[in-house]
Amino acid sequence: MLVSMADFLTSTHRAKWIFTPHDLKEKYKAANHRAKQMLEKYGATRVDVDLDGSLAYPELQSDVKENAEKHSRSKPLKIDEEQLLRAFYEFKIQDVCDAFKFPRKIQATALIYFKRFYLQWSVMEHHPKDIMLTCIYTACKAEENHVSAEELGKGIDQDHQVILNNEMVVLQSLGFDLIVYSPYRSIDGFINDMEDFIYSNNGQLQYLKDLHETAKMIADKTMRTEASLLFSPGQLALAALRRANDEYPVVNFERYLNNILSRQHPARPVPELTVYLDAIDQMVNNLVTPTAVDMKHIDRKLKYCRDPGSHEKSKKRKHRSKD
Repeated sequence: MLVSMADFLTSTHRAKWIFTPHDLKEKYKAANHRAKQMLEKYGATRVDVDLDGSLAYPELQSDVKENAEKHSRSKPLKIDEEQLLRAFYEFKIQDVCDAFKFPRKIQATALIYFKRFYLQWSVMEHHPKDIMLTCIYTACKAEENHVSAEELGKGIDQDHQVILNNEMVVLQSLGFDLIVYSPYRSIDGFINDMEDFIYSNNGQLQYLKDLHETAKMIADKTMRTEASLLFSPGQLALAALRRANDEYPVVNFERYLNNILSRQHPARPVPELTVYLDAIDQMVNNLVTPTAVDMKHIDRKLKYCRDPGSHEKSKKRKHRSKD
């Protein structure tokens, strides 16, 4: 645990990818604003990725001015709609990883890559269904659990070439910072530490297994919140363990926090850490898993933003059906 935390303290993860809530809000706002401007100027937001990884942006169309005057013009997604769409595909990432029986570390790495990517881009520019797959593929390579793009695509009935096409734009958007830290290793470390702590206090070693498994399941939920962009993996781990300890009381958690903080130099007060753990808890409490039905309206808006021609085709189909 201590080695893992020491590695994190000197990592690019800590230096470049931990933000404040205000930072995140501004990044999401900027990406959404850029896509809106693209829609206004070009009439489309889709950024295509060529075979060599280069990006192809929408081009100015001769009839854009005329289209802009129509009330039926495609409407951009709102920031909260983008958030819901990302949440839907973050849940899908866990689904795919479960289907392939990937370790939790790969699942967590893919989620972190996905979240970092959409700090730079809007879902209106790059469809999250495609980016999700490339993030899983890249996570497998980074964690040395190699699965070919062909295997991944075939396993979920998707074109593997899309995975490969998006690889470079994903890597560039991550700044090639592929080493990430998830809470699971820290959870394991704290559990090992707790063995000594509870053995000398109340001999409840037999209950640690339930506590351990529950904490990892809580961490799975935590990784779908924005907490991994705001807090260290050690703080995410402690929040999961504290919540699990409420269900399987093994230790006096405040005493345990005092114990581990007293070993740090300089020592930090428990109330300061508790504020962070409470904030993480609140994010888990507020976690929403959108359904396919919830996504129907947003998917339709996204389709029209990325491919305005589909809007006109849809209107013509509706018109023919009325005739």
